Amino acid sequence: MLITNATIVTWESENRILENHAILIEGDRIKEIGTTKALTAKYPKAKTLDAHGQYVMPGSICAHTHFYGAFARGMAIPGPAPKDFPEILKKLWWPLDRSLDSEAVRFSALVCLVDAIKHGTTTLIDHHASPNAIDGSLDIIADAVDKSGLRGVLCYEVTDRDGSEKANAGINENIRFLKRLAANPHPRLAGTFGLHASLTLSGITLQACRAAVPEGTGFHVHTAEHESDEYDSLGKSQMRVVDRLQKHGILGPNTITAHGIHFDAREMEILKETGTWLTHQPRSNMNNGVGVAPIESMLRLGIKVCLGNDGFSNAMWEEWKAAYLLHKIHHRDPRRMGGYDVTQMAVYNNAALANQFFPAAPIGQITQGAFADLIFVDYHPYTPLTSGNLPWQIIFGFQQSMVTTTIAAGKVLMKDRELLTLDEAEIAARAREIAPRIWKRYEEEVAKVM
Repeated sequence: MLITNATIVTWESENRILENHAILIEGDRIKEIGTTKALTAKYPKAKTLDAHGQYVMPGSICAHTHFYGAFARGMAIPGPAPKDFPEILKKLWWPLDRSLDSEAVRFSALVCLVDAIKHGTTTLIDHHASPNAIDGSLDIIADAVDKSGLRGVLCYEVTDRDGSEKANAGINENIRFLKRLAANPHPRLAGTFGLHASLTLSGITLQACRAAVPEGTGFHVHTAEHESDEYDSLGKSQMRVVDRLQKHGILGPNTITAHGIHFDAREMEILKETGTWLTHQPRSNMNNGVGVAPIESMLRLGIKVCLGNDGFSNAMWEEWKAAYLLHKIHHRDPRRMGGYDVTQMAVYNNAALANQFFPAAPIGQITQGAFADLIFVDYHPYTPLTSGNLPWQIIFGFQQSMVTTTIAAGKVLMKDRELLTLDEAEIAARAREIAPRIWKRYEEEVAKVM
């Protein structure tokens, strides 16, 4: 396939913007880049896809999300509104995840994957929980990702909050899925080992997870999203969260920690020393009222900070904007969290993290030999757009509705805003049919804890 008449944003380390260019795709890779005139002459028989001058850029990457939370949209929480994050967990997320059955797991994933295709997010790192539908849940999600054509990195969150039997089932689900991928590799699917958070994990369970995980596989775990995680860890072990996870061998260059809002200086140093990744989710942090992570300090320290959405919409430019604005108001300083810092997280660090799971070719850039994960953006700037000012053009100009075409692994998933792999109307209709059943179960679960 030859994409013609494109204005290419390469997102190389020295970003370039190439006007009136073409991209030749062979299989799931970019084979060649050149001017439209040169490549159309060189490959006259290639099937063409005319970009009509739109910006063609790498698809967005989401470093931390939760497909399972999809049915929370519009759902009422009985009783008084939760006053803090521990209450949000107890009154919203934990009763909701206990309410999911296999069909709900499938459609939670499908509606999020539709959203991702529509908004140009081609790689998603998911963190799943469904305590009453654990066995095979990652296969259900994997099948949905496969059908969508997107890339997905999956895991099941192990926790002790539902008892040791389900904690062991969660361990087994992670291992079973990792073994499946090892035996039958999939070019667009990868796995890691999920942990909920230190505050719901005993030392015994952490030891069991460390003993079970295959060599070279890391973890995906929430860390210090709220002060309660730190206080719980100090109470259990006389250590802060990161120190405790390090003691149990959880950290390292293949592990993702999410949030990190309440780390102290030594915890940040440990992340840097161990090469552990951290993901920032500003919209979720604002919504939960949990605080603002010291992201600029972490970046300055050399921590590999990425950008996720924690289950919010998969329109990742919205996360860019939230990150850009949140740190300014938090510090009451408009100089904080510059556009290049946001770009470092959302583009370069996210791509480096995705490459950990899909190492066969570069990802998140338009270069020869890279994975052909591309989006077309119908943006008409009224000021000059350059490689230098692109972050601010995105933050102040790009809208989620501007994505017209989405391509992953060389396959067109959406063309001219028409979804080609998933039927949005059919998926949404079935999700609406399922939702009342899930909501009823949720209300029953909430009643048990109120």
